[in-house]
Amino acid sequence: MKKLVLFVLGAIAVLLLIGYVTMQFFLGSIVKAGVNKFGPSITQTKVELKGANVSPLSGKGTLSGLSVGNQPGWGEGNAFYLGTVHVDMKPFSIFGDHIVINEILIDRPEFTYDTKIVSSNISDLLKNIEQATGGEKGGNEPKAKNGRPLKLEVKHFVLRNGRVTLGVAGAAGLTFPMPPVELMDVGTAEGGVTPAQVALAVMRSVTTSVVSASTGALQKVGGTSGAAAAEAARQAADTIKGLFGGKKK
Repeated sequence: MKKLVLFVLGAIAVLLLIGYVTMQFFLGSIVKAGVNKFGPSITQTKVELKGANVSPLSGKGTLSGLSVGNQPGWGEGNAFYLGTVHVDMKPFSIFGDHIVINEILIDRPEFTYDTKIVSSNISDLLKNIEQATGGEKGGNEPKAKNGRPLKLEVKHFVLRNGRVTLGVAGAAGLTFPMPPVELMDVGTAEGGVTPAQVALAVMRSVTTSVVSASTGALQKVGGTSGAAAAEAARQAADTIKGLFGGKKK
């Protein structure tokens, strides 16, 4: 009898382990598929997430190899690449229509900054994301299994140790560090916002950091071409401010 009980308990333990591993695998697949499906509708560019591993019990996980491409006119390369993104979500909230993300930590992201007078690849990408928040293509917004629009809440966002590679005249190929970015309670007051609105809030701050790093770096380069490139970056920054209601200097 004792052996039978031990056998049953062992079998249950094995089944639970298999179930956990299976759920973790499919949960990662769900996240990966969601990013690859809806990402392009938000940025209007190529978006690819290579892998995702998320624990359904702890809510913690890692997204690996996230690349966001440039839109036409800015070359075939990436606007930015995130090697690893660490996430900490409220357990099981991913299965509902209101996903609570306790923290997103992005370490050592890589950005490419190309500037043409009063525009840049990053600012154009930002415009695309802004358009996606207007609701003109609401049918493309991700929905939960219950059919309701998916809402996100991000309590803490951190981007650190970022690098910006310049692609402007006089400084092409040079790489410089960018200031860290930290946001708190994105979507909390609203009771959750759409993925596009989260992306917009994050990219506004990230763009400011990229432009700040690039402008400072270009000024240090010096020379006629470096000064001209720095002025182009500054004008691009003013365009971004005007885009979101700020006043140009």
